[in-house]
Amino acid sequence: MNIYIAGHKGMVGSAIVRNLKADPENKIIQRTHSELDLNNQESVNEFISREKIDQIYLAAAKVGGINANNSYPADFIYQNLMIQSNIINAAYVNNIQKLLFLGSSCIYPREVKQPISEDALLNGRPDPTNEPYAIAKIAGIKLCESYNRQHNTDFRSVMPTNLYGPGDNYDLENGHVIPALIRRFHEAKLNNDSSVIVWGTGEPKREFLYVDDMAEASIRVMNLDKTTYNQNTQTMLSHINVGCGYEITIRELAETISRVTSYEGDIIFDSSKLNGSPRKLIDSSCINGIGWHPKVNLEDGLRRTYNDLQKYYSQLN
Repeated sequence: MNIYIAGHKGMVGSAIVRNLKADPENKIIQRTHSELDLNNQESVNEFISREKIDQIYLAAAKVGGINANNSYPADFIYQNLMIQSNIINAAYVNNIQKLLFLGSSCIYPREVKQPISEDALLNGRPDPTNEPYAIAKIAGIKLCESYNRQHNTDFRSVMPTNLYGPGDNYDLENGHVIPALIRRFHEAKLNNDSSVIVWGTGEPKREFLYVDDMAEASIRVMNLDKTTYNQNTQTMLSHINVGCGYEITIRELAETISRVTSYEGDIIFDSSKLNGSPRKLIDSSCINGIGWHPKVNLEDGLRRTYNDLQKYYSQLN
């Protein structure tokens, strides 16, 4: 198989590459941003038409935590819409056999019954802290469905819960909660700080999935025969949730990270900062029913991520 991974340097894309390389028959095609600007329609069309690609994993995206989404809403909606539209249309024009679009559980309404099933999509507004990003991801799902309906393509979508793992963005201001907290606790330990400040009240609950578990799920969905995929989805509700099935509070997460990093100081919650959605547990019964289950528990995954952070941190200093 000639497989193009869009976003191969990101956390999700690199995990998919790691998993696909386990099969020596796979030829992995990848391009850096300097080699291919996915925001440029002409460049994307030329690249897709030139390569003999069998499958595309669309993992490229502009991503970030609450602060980044709140600070750069135009960047998040514009860049994600452009990347998705360019790749999906080029895949259709060039008769690519299969494409898998990777979305995000932030597509779902803020106020929604938990756990969140796939049919909750478009039954309410997303959380305002990341609405532009969510709208772009919803558009990606609908692009895949619309090309399937009109042109009989085989473009699929998976919606992961909150992901973490090696290769994450450890930026303190714009990273997601796990990588940002791991770095914050690590630096507090190195500096002998008496306390670590965590944004929000600590009460919101979140579900977290280790990124290599997500990669395995993505490959499973991509390689399902079309009959099985169609039996488990609907024409206009074709995405599949991917989660671990349990949630913890941000307070519990911070305490676990404190233990993993061996930080012994106090944890202080800053309630003046944004909390985001109160809960966000997704229903993964569909993908569980087709044989996928996560393998890495949260504490083990956090330890692996902390090892990756230490390598990243040593390069900074």
